[in-house]
Amino acid sequence: MLKFTPRGIYCVPGNFYIDPWLPVDFAVITHGHADHARPGMTKYLCHHFTVPILKSRIGEDIQVQGLNYNESLIINGVNLSLHPAGHIIGSAQVRLSYKGKVVVISGDYKLQNDGISTEFELVKCHEFITESTFGLPIYNWLPIEQQNEQLQQWVLNNQNNGKTSVFIGYSLGKAQRIMQALKDVAQLHVHTAIARLNNAYTSVGIKLPVYDTLDFNRDLKYLDKEIVILPPALQDSRLIKKIPNMAYAICSGWMQLRGARRWRSADAGFAISDHADWSGLLEAVKGTGAEKVYVTHGQTAVFAKYLNEIGIEAVELKTKFGEEEEESEEKLEVKTVG
Repeated sequence: MLKFTPRGIYCVPGNFYIDPWLPVDFAVITHGHADHARPGMTKYLCHHFTVPILKSRIGEDIQVQGLNYNESLIINGVNLSLHPAGHIIGSAQVRLSYKGKVVVISGDYKLQNDGISTEFELVKCHEFITESTFGLPIYNWLPIEQQNEQLQQWVLNNQNNGKTSVFIGYSLGKAQRIMQALKDVAQLHVHTAIARLNNAYTSVGIKLPVYDTLDFNRDLKYLDKEIVILPPALQDSRLIKKIPNMAYAICSGWMQLRGARRWRSADAGFAISDHADWSGLLEAVKGTGAEKVYVTHGQTAVFAKYLNEIGIEAVELKTKFGEEEEESEEKLEVKTVG
């Protein structure tokens, strides 16, 4: 049913691509991050929560169709449906059924329920395409409640020391999780790139905490002891250095490794990720009952080798997905919106 081509994952009978990285006529998009949703497609299909994100990031004039979770669409005899991936707002696994065979392309996913994204849904299939961004046993996330408590306690400690708390997190997904975790701790201030994507959330009825959009033209003393959320592109910028008495923290799964925090010279690092950890990946793969698993981006060799060792046929699949592309998108957005 699927063919892995230089343009991306191609559904042969359906004549469409899933998250293609080069322009095609018909692209099914799993979610709004830049490495999965690229410009130049003639037509897009995605979950209806993702529609305003694509329009915000790619262009208001794109041709895009929204679909609800578990809503079926027949395309050239292929039964297609979208199912929650738990990664970010509107993230979806793509289920394809054709002549009795079921294939699921997961996109990016996580099993933890962050309270904003629609919770991951396990979908039975014959073949499963899984990510492996954090496909090593060292990656095991704390429960969401404990993650939130860590953020809250860090802010309170900073306030006691007269400091403003600055968090670095992706504009789409991570920033909104940080906002949710800290909504009752102090006033929230977000960069314009984050505020623009917040509008995509509210446009589909998702309520976010009250926040203020940062104004770097003001005397930034007004941020005293409050909370600032910025995209990664501003981490080492002149703008962040203008914030007086600040301490900054990076929120990323990579912060599971202490060395990653030291390398970035941050004051703190919190292992908060919108991807599945090692146990989450295994739970998802085993739960699908898939006879064959394709492993994409991240720790593909290690994870595929382990799956084969435990009796699940797995092969590595080379793709152009990865967080580096998302960081490139952040830089573009910051440059665009100031």
